[in-house]
Amino acid sequence: MNLLRAEWTKFRSVPGWVRGVLVAGLLILLLPVAGLGGGPGEKTPRPSGPPVNDAYYFVGRPLTGDGQLTVAVNRLTSERDGPWSKAGLILRAGSRYAAIMVTGQHGVRMQHDYFADKAGPDGRWLRLTRSGDTVTGEVSADGTRWSVVDRVQGLGGVVQAGLFVACPSRINGVSIADDTATAVFSTPQVSGAWPDASWSGSGQGSAVGFTLSGSGDIGPATRSDVPTAAAAGDVLFGTFPALIVIVVVGTLMITTEYRYGLIRSTLSTGGGRVRVLLVKGVVLAGVTFGCTLVASVIAVPVWLRVLRGLGAYVFPVGWLALLRMEVGTAAVLAITAVLALGVGVILRRSATAVTTVVLVTVLPYLLALTPFLPPSLALWVTRFTPAAAFAVQQTLVRYPQVDSVYTPANGYYPLSPWAGVGVLCAYTVVALGVATVLLRRRDV
Repeated sequence: MNLLRAEWTKFRSVPGWVRGVLVAGLLILLLPVAGLGGGPGEKTPRPSGPPVNDAYYFVGRPLTGDGQLTVAVNRLTSERDGPWSKAGLILRAGSRYAAIMVTGQHGVRMQHDYFADKAGPDGRWLRLTRSGDTVTGEVSADGTRWSVVDRVQGLGGVVQAGLFVACPSRINGVSIADDTATAVFSTPQVSGAWPDASWSGSGQGSAVGFTLSGSGDIGPATRSDVPTAAAAGDVLFGTFPALIVIVVVGTLMITTEYRYGLIRSTLSTGGGRVRVLLVKGVVLAGVTFGCTLVASVIAVPVWLRVLRGLGAYVFPVGWLALLRMEVGTAAVLAITAVLALGVGVILRRSATAVTTVVLVTVLPYLLALTPFLPPSLALWVTRFTPAAAFAVQQTLVRYPQVDSVYTPANGYYPLSPWAGVGVLCAYTVVALGVATVLLRRRDV
């Protein structure tokens, strides 16, 4: 306890260290937004919920009661061999829908209400059956033996049911190219409460008989679909300059003692060299975490409200994810400070130690945020370097049934939030381990 009190007293007695931690907090508060295209003169429409894509070509008829629709997808092609080109049956009631489809490279899928997706067995025969407000999707390889893929409830009343085809843009690295799919269907087989009506088409595409061509997609929208929108993580862009400041403070906390020869008295009265190092790390991490947590907790709700007030659309995020982002940001800065402390013990020289920590933490982060960096390299950097820890600020969802530009520059990280923090922790543990060995063996 005496050692902890002594290190705390030493820390707060150096105005530069205290100011550094305070400046890091202010940077988080004052530098909130990066890469936002919207503003007062460029407003993005505000969906009532998460943004979605809802564009496809449709040929259908109304269904007033129970009924069944069966068809075979004899061929599905697309201009750019799109893996998520899709063709099949859809039943729609207002903003809700259920669809069963054949896809370009992902087999048979049953999807509904934009976000739900379930894989089914292979087959080219598709069937939708409505009974009450429940829609059942089935698939068959031969049109005789059927397998249920999924059931969707809540689709009662008069609905539109029929054939559809869609083809999202093809993603190649960071480039996006429009694509169009063409599907050849058999003549639809219907039974049940179908009023007398002809098949009619609408949407993005065309039809010749039951050969349909169309583009667009029906499913969740991603960051690349709404480029002027913001993610909650954007408001913590100040973490980047704050990280540099914290690295300097963490390094100087130990290298200053080496420079002025104070390390001898510190180690001689501290009750053990390793213990001194650990207590210094506790004080540094505690101060950093406390200050930056307060800044994050204030910055996130305030700047999100400002963004919405300016008319920018912000991707929806739950309060638990916001709390994780705020606490995680403070934790990342605190852990990085301890990493800098360990490197300072290893290298002893301030300039060398600061440069080293910046190169392994800040530089990978900057590279990952470069929009034109090859996605494979950006994903590698944010998986195997300390920059992986910034996954803790991710609030966007990566949908497996949607191809997009899933890169850190767009707010998508390859690791889960706490797994990314774990990578940073691993680097810090190694640095402290090496520092401990050297501190025991070297003369001061």
